[in-house]
Amino acid sequence: MEVIKEIVERNLTQEQLFLVDVVVSGNKAGQKVTVIIDGDNGVTIDDCAALSRAVSSELETLETFAGPFVLNVSSPGLDHPIKLRRQYEKNVGRNVKVVLTDGEATIGKLLKIAEEKVVIEKKPENKKEESKTVELPLSEIVKTNVLVSFK
Repeated sequence: MEVIKEIVERNLTQEQLFLVDVVVSGNKAGQKVTVIIDGDNGVTIDDCAALSRAVSSELETLETFAGPFVLNVSSPGLDHPIKLRRQYEKNVGRNVKVVLTDGEATIGKLLKIAEEKVVIEKKPENKKEESKTVELPLSEIVKTNVLVSFK
């Protein structure tokens, strides 16, 4: 998988684009390679298509897989959790759900990412309470998802 990551990084020609994850599944009869990229200003279908062509060509040339493989290049969907500091930075101002190692979930607006923590304006649980700012250590975060807003 490191070889695939290196190939992807080498072929990300725009500085604003970055690798989020590489997942390889399947067996020797057929492998599926999923490459997830993101961008500071989003990712276009053209970005995904260009990267897919470049990576696929290199994987075939290097004969990375013994058998056939399918390559999917996409941007992270809303169901894909935030994994990288850079993703937190690009989602400042959006509503998120953060799950900690103890199972506690915090929902609120992502205000900023500091050295080793994220700062959230936590939504009140009832209308009588005021919102409050909480700091959550990155080391205790299991998963963070951006929430959809239909306003």
